[in-house]
Amino acid sequence: MRKVISIKTDEELNLMRESGHLLAKVHDELHAAVRPGISTLELDEIGEKTIRALGGIPNCKNYEGFPASVCISVNDEVVHGIPSADKILKEGDIVTFDTGLIYKGYHSDAARTWGVGKISDEAQQLIDVTRESFFEGIKMAKAGNRLYDISKAIDNYIKPYGYGIVRELTGHGIGTSLHEEPMVPNFKQWRRGVKLQKGMTICVEPMIAMGQRYVGWLDDDWTVVTVDGSLAAHYENTIAITDGEPEILTII
Repeated sequence: MRKVISIKTDEELNLMRESGHLLAKVHDELHAAVRPGISTLELDEIGEKTIRALGGIPNCKNYEGFPASVCISVNDEVVHGIPSADKILKEGDIVTFDTGLIYKGYHSDAARTWGVGKISDEAQQLIDVTRESFFEGIKMAKAGNRLYDISKAIDNYIKPYGYGIVRELTGHGIGTSLHEEPMVPNFKQWRRGVKLQKGMTICVEPMIAMGQRYVGWLDDDWTVVTVDGSLAAHYENTIAITDGEPEILTII
């Protein structure tokens, strides 16, 4: 059976744009709160409070049982870290926030990795390269191109650095559901993928390890970590395919 990809109307795109702009404000608040000594639970509370104050609903909370509003992952944790009062950020850590919200029925989703205090040059490079790979990828996110042109561009940008591209987790479509078709891999595919069309909305989200690409799940069934213990970074935005350049909905 062919999987259905939702094409958004102009009205729907406006609602997704509103949702995305609110989420950008949430990430600004989370970034401002990052400091040595703060717990990931405190950060989650800031995230949820901000989402609700803006009129949104946290879309991570209770999603398939996830117990928090913000996925907060530290150092070798790639994604889906569960906030805890016992997990305290330290100088030199790197921390990833992956969260989203629902506004007027439409989802937005974005992720950012930040340093805690002064971090190593190697950690900063990982963060910067991961972020830049997103922007390299979306250069190909134009109507008429193929979905996996995005995947190939990300892979090509990352490869010279020798970093591992996580394969078990990918980007995805988004709209009235958090996860819709199509899936958006961050590594080269042997197929071309579907043709991109105006009105498609997708999340492009490179997840990159400083070492090897292999990951595993902790016993909490959520937290994904690098098998070799290397640092990991994550950068994500919700974007819309247009007649021209893609529009990033989760950046103001």
